[in-house]
Amino acid sequence: MKNADLENRYGAVLNAFRRVYPDPKLALRFENPFQLLVAVILSAQCTDERVNSVTEELFKKVKGPEDIIRMSDEELENLIRPTGYYRQKAKSLKGCCEVLLKNYGGEIPTRMDELVKLPGVGRKTAAMVLGNAFGINEGIAVDTHVRRVAQRVGLSDHDTPEKIEQDLMKHIPRDLWTWFSNATILHGRNVCKARKPNCGECPVKEVCRFFMKSGGV
Repeated sequence: MKNADLENRYGAVLNAFRRVYPDPKLALRFENPFQLLVAVILSAQCTDERVNSVTEELFKKVKGPEDIIRMSDEELENLIRPTGYYRQKAKSLKGCCEVLLKNYGGEIPTRMDELVKLPGVGRKTAAMVLGNAFGINEGIAVDTHVRRVAQRVGLSDHDTPEKIEQDLMKHIPRDLWTWFSNATILHGRNVCKARKPNCGECPVKEVCRFFMKSGGV
């Protein structure tokens, strides 16, 4: 695709999403950066609705990293069991909290290079926490929804979240990175669904490669 065509596609998507998703919010419920970090770690391979159900009870007992450290493995695993992969997630949470207490006084670091060193934290998690808890645009969180939308619409031809993120960051203004990720997650969840995309109601169908290849159905 010519650079001009790609820029036009990005421009059309940004304009449409600004209109439809002016102030997108994460579905995960949180009151502070620590809660968001925990919720995003638990959200791997799990729906936001289930995570919210689990954290509603978890955060009654857990106010900070020291509370997770004091908790027995069995108790923590039982509390987060509904999110799946609970043993690995419990291990990640405990390891993460240990590093937070040892190196950061229990506070959440506000730099990407420090966040991604925490157990259980990759670029997606770090970008979500930085953008939504601190208002810092250090990356674009590429979850399954963002990945699907970017590939279908034609914003990236890559398969890995890392390379898709690099493509997106080249064309989207930095101050829009968190907004774009949140908006695209909503679009992927509500319109550009994995099994049956609702192309008829899609505000970007006119520039969507998937829509055009499917014959405009």
